[in-house]
Amino acid sequence: MELSGKKVVIIGGTSGIGRAVAARCAALGADIVVASSSPAKVDAARVDLPAGSMAAAVDVTDEQQVAALFEQVGSFDHLVYTAGDWGPMAGARLRDLDLGRAGQVFAVRFWGALAAAKHAHASMPPGGSITLTDGLIAHRPRPGAAVNTAMAGAIEHLVTGLAVELAPVRVNGVCPGLIATDALAAMPAERIATMTARQAVPRAGSPDEAAEAYLYLMRGTYTTGQVIRVDGGMSLT
Repeated sequence: MELSGKKVVIIGGTSGIGRAVAARCAALGADIVVASSSPAKVDAARVDLPAGSMAAAVDVTDEQQVAALFEQVGSFDHLVYTAGDWGPMAGARLRDLDLGRAGQVFAVRFWGALAAAKHAHASMPPGGSITLTDGLIAHRPRPGAAVNTAMAGAIEHLVTGLAVELAPVRVNGVCPGLIATDALAAMPAERIATMTARQAVPRAGSPDEAAEAYLYLMRGTYTTGQVIRVDGGMSLT
């Protein structure tokens, strides 16, 4: 299925992987709606995207704002969710974990994704798609990140559950490895080289490379309930 003339909503579409997805979809002739929690990034997106595109500031932790976004969008074909706040508990060892705040790790990536799916699917046609995003930490846990591991794994289970419940709308996920987004820019090159040295593809991926998985899942009309890893083989090491 081609994307020309289709309407694609990308929440998290003003930076990183989401921005790459938006740019690729626009180049393929899709009508683009991007949303972000950052008004500054939304303003920049309005300049960069083709005429007729829509950009909106939305706090995905506020369900009313999410509902209002989809009321404004109306009918559309594909939802991509890449909003990427890992929350305040990343790096906290269990002995130091504040259980009262631990749930905030789920606020954007999990509960925000669920709110988006809840308010989006009724406006989508049969065969339309929802693509969520988790992270390789779901499969490569490390000390100090147990809550993040649980959150990322929960997104993958959410994909399978929603694929059954929302059919014939298709629901899939992408599990990126180390991708060279702005968040990675502050990391020393030597550390990135060490982290990726044992990968089959020994480097960080680009946002455009990650975007290919989202494009496939939008166009792959016989694919649902799946999570594609885009990790250069990191999960194999």
